[in-house]
Amino acid sequence: MLAIPPGLDPDVLRAFVMIAEGCSVTRAAERVGRTQSAISMQMKKLEEVLDAKLLARAARGVQPTHQGLWLLERARTLLTLHDEIHQAFRAAPLSGQVRLGTPDDYALQWLPDVLARFAEQHPRIEVDVVCLNSEELAERFAAGSLDLTLLTEGHALPGQSGEEVWRGPLRWVGPAPNALPRRDPAALAQRDPIPLALAHPGCTWRGAALQALGRAGRQARVTYNSATQTGCFAITLAGLALTVSTPTRLPPGLAWLGAAEGLPALPDMGIFMFRAEAPENAAVDALVDAIRLGFGASAT
Repeated sequence: MLAIPPGLDPDVLRAFVMIAEGCSVTRAAERVGRTQSAISMQMKKLEEVLDAKLLARAARGVQPTHQGLWLLERARTLLTLHDEIHQAFRAAPLSGQVRLGTPDDYALQWLPDVLARFAEQHPRIEVDVVCLNSEELAERFAAGSLDLTLLTEGHALPGQSGEEVWRGPLRWVGPAPNALPRRDPAALAQRDPIPLALAHPGCTWRGAALQALGRAGRQARVTYNSATQTGCFAITLAGLALTVSTPTRLPPGLAWLGAAEGLPALPDMGIFMFRAEAPENAAVDALVDAIRLGFGASAT
């Protein structure tokens, strides 16, 4: 078993960096609050631990040796990380409230993991989640009722382009084979017109589904309207219609459909994040970062 090497004291490394960067031993001692003799002893001890000559006297004072220059580069990196760790744990915990809007399907697919990690890191920040369709969320956001909202592509806000946090395919959803004895997903897909469970006419997904079927020469009828993805899934679970969704955890009894059932391909859809134009808010900043990280991880 290899012996554990002796540790390197960050304070000693900091003094070494100061000296190597041009400070005299006297000035380095003043900056770290030690005596000159104490600093000299530290440098001697450091050289003994590393078994290398690190500093040498020259015409312009103490200069790092070749090995000292090698250590200098790495000591800077180590001290940066050391200070970052201390700052992160000593920083005052964030607190406050963030009003977050999201369509219900995004809340089910992405937000549980995002919010769970966020609560662990920022337990003093309260997140008030409002689940509505993108059109209603856009109205609330424009009225100043939300600090942050996720919207499906196609729901633009005046003066704001939003930040795309995810892009992926829209897909057909139907009842799983054998989930319902008298409901065959292939038979549903072959009906003319195809029965669909979709949101209101302003929904981007609805438009994409109807346009794709139209280009394929297929007739469709929206037999069930629901303001939420959960409502569309309920109708599809009953075997009464097909619906569409971005990739998500489908409830038991539902399945992804596509070319095998004679259905046309659907376009990719983006999810956009909009932040209110308000004074800087550290709590909102933190949730923005958490959402970026969560949605980014799902795309890898």
